[in-house]
Amino acid sequence: MTDDRLIESLRAGDLTLPEYLAQAESRFMEHESSIFAFIPENDRFTRLHKETEALISQYPDVIDRPPLYGMLIGVKDIFHVEGFVTQAGSRLPSEELQGAEAESVTKLKNAGALILGKTVTTEFAYFSPGPTRNPNNLEHTPGGSSSGSAAAVAAGLCSLALGTQTIGSIIRPAAFCGVVGVKPTYDRISRNGVIPLSSSFDHVGFFTPDVSTAKLAAPSLYNDWNDSSSSDKKPTLGIPEGDYLSYASDEALDCLSAIYDSLVNAGYNVRSIPVISDYQQVRDRHDAIMSYDASQVHKEWFEKYESLYSQKFTDLIKRGQSVSNLQSLISARDNFRNQIIETMNENNIDIWICPPTIGPAPKGLESTGDPVMCLPWTQIGFPAINIPTTKNDDGLPMGLQLVGKWNSDESLLAWAEDIEKIVRKI
Repeated sequence: MTDDRLIESLRAGDLTLPEYLAQAESRFMEHESSIFAFIPENDRFTRLHKETEALISQYPDVIDRPPLYGMLIGVKDIFHVEGFVTQAGSRLPSEELQGAEAESVTKLKNAGALILGKTVTTEFAYFSPGPTRNPNNLEHTPGGSSSGSAAAVAAGLCSLALGTQTIGSIIRPAAFCGVVGVKPTYDRISRNGVIPLSSSFDHVGFFTPDVSTAKLAAPSLYNDWNDSSSSDKKPTLGIPEGDYLSYASDEALDCLSAIYDSLVNAGYNVRSIPVISDYQQVRDRHDAIMSYDASQVHKEWFEKYESLYSQKFTDLIKRGQSVSNLQSLISARDNFRNQIIETMNENNIDIWICPPTIGPAPKGLESTGDPVMCLPWTQIGFPAINIPTTKNDDGLPMGLQLVGKWNSDESLLAWAEDIEKIVRKI
């Protein structure tokens, strides 16, 4: 049973919430002690049983039950959640970091979701990893910074988990862990109530086991979801040839080639289009803007608690303190976005298809992997989705990144569901 059908069975009463919660608790106790996807919480399931009883009392009639009734969710620990402490993967005093509940969390609660708990994040959603392991192979990274959220969904501990992406922190861990990751068009899911890393690039997104569950959740998360804008026509797909693809490994490119063959055989029009010829400049610009933003967000905290920051985050802040040409960088970012829009329009491209990562999840937990394949699409704020495809010879997931046009999220998700049926079979 897919997770969207599971939620439908909960809404219809075919599976009761107490039965479902008992199953979830058993799975959690079996797997969480080896994956470390969640921030530890005393009496987690005692709390959840009480919240379940309250939800049942609130919605005794199946007709009135909200769309995500009983869905268990994880929440990355840079989101504020009422009743939970926010630590953001850091060593700073927790009382410095608290705030009002994130709008995205409140929306999910209002849609009937139950919070399984806070998920592990890297320090302030940057690169210093936490303890989370990849459920496919515990010796490999789950990716970051939304490491716990991706691992929780991959392990079947919850049906949805919230994350953020500033470079590649949704798409990369989704690919490494073998789940669907949705990064929306910039700011289409509220960032309010989330500790920022870079206001210029931060995106709130989410993980699900499959596209159908993502489609179920999207209307409850997006500020302005419009089902009527989705498209029934087959999209024209573009492969972004050039300097950008040179960063992908041979294994990732071989996977993309197999995906290309499958999509063409299924009747898709796939074109190779030269694009992003100056990729190193794109990368340098991203780091400069992001580091500047981070230095502003953390200015007061860093003055008080510099010794509590990791070396990686300290270096990020100090790079940001030296940035003096922010407006020209932002203008260059906007020009880059316009160039991609123009290229897509001139070539009638609806979706870019490309590797989500340079390869499968690296061995070891010291690094969360390279986000280079996600960076340009995050910089210009286009919606992106990771779709799991196959596993390599070592049993590690591979994926496909779909990148749509600005504000085309509805169409992208609709098209992704059909593409998912094809690429999961390669």
